[in-house]
Amino acid sequence: MRLMAVQRTLTGTILKLDIMRIMLLWLIWESTFGIFSRGEITNYKAAAEPECNSIDTNFYSINGDDTLGYSKVNYKRSSMDGWNLTSQKLIDSFPLDSIKQNYVRQVRDCIFSAIQPTPFKSAVTLAAVSKEVVEDLLDLDVSITKTKEFIQFVSGAKVLPGSISLAHRYGGHQFGVWSGQLGDGRAHLLGAYVNRHGTRWELQLKGSGKTPYSRDGDGRAVLRSSLREFLCSEALNYLEIPTSRAASLVISNDVVKRDNFYNGNVKNEKVLRVAKSWFRFGSLEILAYSGEIELLRKLVDFVIEQHFPLINATGSNKYLEFFSQVVTDTSYLIARWMSVGFAHGVCNTDNFSIISITIDYGPFGFMDYYDSNFVPNTSDDEGRYKIGNQANVGRYNLDKLKKALNPLLEPQQQLLAEQILKGYPGLYQAKFLELFKAKLGLSGLDDSDDYLIAFLLKLMEDTRADFTMTFRQLSEIYKQDLEEYWALQDLAKHKKFSHWIHLYLLRLKSNTIESDDARRIRMQSVNPRYIFRNWMAESAIKKAERNDFSEIHLLQKILRRPFTKQAEAEEAGYSSRPPPWAKDLRVSCSS
Repeated sequence: MRLMAVQRTLTGTILKLDIMRIMLLWLIWESTFGIFSRGEITNYKAAAEPECNSIDTNFYSINGDDTLGYSKVNYKRSSMDGWNLTSQKLIDSFPLDSIKQNYVRQVRDCIFSAIQPTPFKSAVTLAAVSKEVVEDLLDLDVSITKTKEFIQFVSGAKVLPGSISLAHRYGGHQFGVWSGQLGDGRAHLLGAYVNRHGTRWELQLKGSGKTPYSRDGDGRAVLRSSLREFLCSEALNYLEIPTSRAASLVISNDVVKRDNFYNGNVKNEKVLRVAKSWFRFGSLEILAYSGEIELLRKLVDFVIEQHFPLINATGSNKYLEFFSQVVTDTSYLIARWMSVGFAHGVCNTDNFSIISITIDYGPFGFMDYYDSNFVPNTSDDEGRYKIGNQANVGRYNLDKLKKALNPLLEPQQQLLAEQILKGYPGLYQAKFLELFKAKLGLSGLDDSDDYLIAFLLKLMEDTRADFTMTFRQLSEIYKQDLEEYWALQDLAKHKKFSHWIHLYLLRLKSNTIESDDARRIRMQSVNPRYIFRNWMAESAIKKAERNDFSEIHLLQKILRRPFTKQAEAEEAGYSSRPPPWAKDLRVSCSS
């Protein structure tokens, strides 16, 4: 085994294992082995549009590329004529806010308010577009994005036929405290589109102006926040982590107000976000807290029917089954975040998706060096949402979801829901172990795997070794010379690293069904070489403030293939040691 040669180049003393050491290592990462925290109705009618648009071949170009896997004929609409959105399913399913005027207020007895986006006053520039979202999800040829009609649409200046823009009412627990009504304070749901695969996508414009839920905000989004969301949501998608998507990014010079972490550059941006649903835990919480139980029942029934097809929508246990599935899916999502070193930053209940995708990108961050106390959000003074506490917070949020569902559950079902929630730590830990075993190339079952993983994380924490590149370089190394493996060089400074290598190599010997080369290929398919680090975002932001969008486009290109070594990325330093100034970067809830 080639890795055996590596062992001889590393220094360190071999520790003697004892029971106390094993017990301590089980406690090193609290997210993995920690203790889990216990009005009147106004009817709106859109123009008659079917929820599913039929394919009109007169408006499509034909492309012989069948790489998307559905057909050798790739339909992409070459004009926006006849490409319509519809809000009809939501409007037919739920009562709307009875007050039509757009002013900040407490809203009751509805799920949405019908509110138009506010267009920019100054000239609009299209800074970036996701070709994959536009073509693969929305059936539009990317050439359309250069047209005036498209730019008007994604900047909120044009509402398409059949669409009534909606702002969603929801509440949430923020930093452990019930915050009451929150809602879409700077976002508008433009409508839904059902593509040629039959998949329904909801298009939401962020930074699109005030709504009844804006509170003290201006309804806008600055360059920094929108650019970060645009790039990170796409990056997580290509890391194979469930997430909302981003179709486009437009900017203007309209004035916005922000906190003192901003440097006076006030470019205003809007990002067109795409998801199968924008409902979140807080969507249910606001109705339960307000005593709107029948509307709560209607909303949960809708969510089950639309997004949980395996649940019997007429069964007596459907709400229990729904909760059970959300518990499982949420545990898996957070384990996936952890596997790439991603900290969401603001894990409030209003930022947790009911369909368990990553939404609402704010002060997020990918870890550079490994630190279980990593807090990307400078507003999080107490470290509530540090990366090492995300799993615990997930359980806390699920408990709040359970309480919101209680009015729909019989007493016995409420007890069963509590038992389901008690299973969350086991679900999370099992998924975490599965993902990290894959990162280390471990196959089969071995009782020592959790210890081996915990041991490595402890060494990484002690040496401040880079999280991403440590795992990546373990998947690449095959020779004695460690010069190019800078992350492993850092790790090798630990006096106990040679012992970990010894244990690791012994464990790899049990992988008898594959060669070293096959194992490395498998490891490289799950260990990214490139992630969207904060310093990369900052570099792109600085250039974009000068109307230079070149680094946005470069990052788009690189982050589409995070597991593949790319010459442009290497030249840009995207797999190198982060620059010294990166450690001083700060992001806030306004970021």
